[in-house]
Amino acid sequence: MKDQLARLGARLDAIGERLAQKDLRIPVDLVTGVLFALFAAVILRVMPDQVTVSEKDVVNGRAFPTMLMAVMLLGCVMLIGKELYKLAKKQPLAWKTINLLVEVKALVILAILGGTYFLSRLTGLFVVGGVFCCLGFLAYFRCKKPSYYAITIALAVGIWAAFRFVLNVNF
Repeated sequence: MKDQLARLGARLDAIGERLAQKDLRIPVDLVTGVLFALFAAVILRVMPDQVTVSEKDVVNGRAFPTMLMAVMLLGCVMLIGKELYKLAKKQPLAWKTINLLVEVKALVILAILGGTYFLSRLTGLFVVGGVFCCLGFLAYFRCKKPSYYAITIALAVGIWAAFRFVLNVNF
C-alpha cells in the first residue's frame, strides 16, 4: 500500500513539474468580455423558464435580473468592441499569463468542494459530504498520518451529531 502511494506521489510530482513549466497567455479583456457576454445571454435565455410572472405585478421577479443582464451584455459588447478596435489599429492588448499548475490545483479544490455539495445533496446527509470533504482535503495535501484521518472524521461526525441531535438543526 505504501509503495502504491509512493508511486502515485511520484507520478503527481512529475505531472506537477511539467505543469509548473507551462504558462498560458490570454488577452484578458477580450476573453472576459466574450465569456461574460455568453453568460449574460444564457441567463437571459433561461430566465423565462425559471422565473414565473403574473400580469397583475407592476414589477415582477424578472425585472431586476433582466435589467442587470442587459447592462452586463451591453458592457461586454462595448469591451469586446474596444478590444477589436485595438486589434484593428495594432495597439497592444492587456495580456495575462496563467500558470497551469496553479489553475489545476484550484480546479482540484473546486472539485472536492463540488463533490462535497453533491454528496450532501444526493444523500440528504450533511455528514456524508463533511466526511468526503475531510478525506478529500487530507488526501489532496498528502497527509500520511492515519490519526489525522481518524480525528477529522470523528470531528465531522461529532459536529454533525451535535447539531442534529442536541441542537435539533436539520440540514
